[in-house]
Amino acid sequence: MKLQTAVLTLSLLALPVSAVVACDAPETPSVPDGAGATMDDMIATQSAIKMFQAANAEYLTCVDEQMGAEQNLVDEGDDGAQERYALAAADYNAAVSREEQVAADFNTAIRDFKAANPD
Repeated sequence: MKLQTAVLTLSLLALPVSAVVACDAPETPSVPDGAGATMDDMIATQSAIKMFQAANAEYLTCVDEQMGAEQNLVDEGDDGAQERYALAAADYNAAVSREEQVAADFNTAIRDFKAANPD
């Protein structure tokens, strides 16, 4: 039994850090068409976006930590670490782009909502 535990522990230590620590990207909220949305729709969307932004910040921190770990492995000569670093960097950039797109879409929805509801 002790041998099995030792083998399991060593095999986990041999895995790259990115294989052990999984970062889960948050689900991107949908943004309603502002021209047809109600005030309640817009407020609910704003709340969902704030929750998304907070979750995305945590995700970005996780991916950044993965990138740092992979960079350390690159420096140590791990042949596969450069590719894993590049994949993590692409994930990071995609998450930033998703957040920017959600913000742009919501700003458009707000303008459309205000145009449709001038009161």
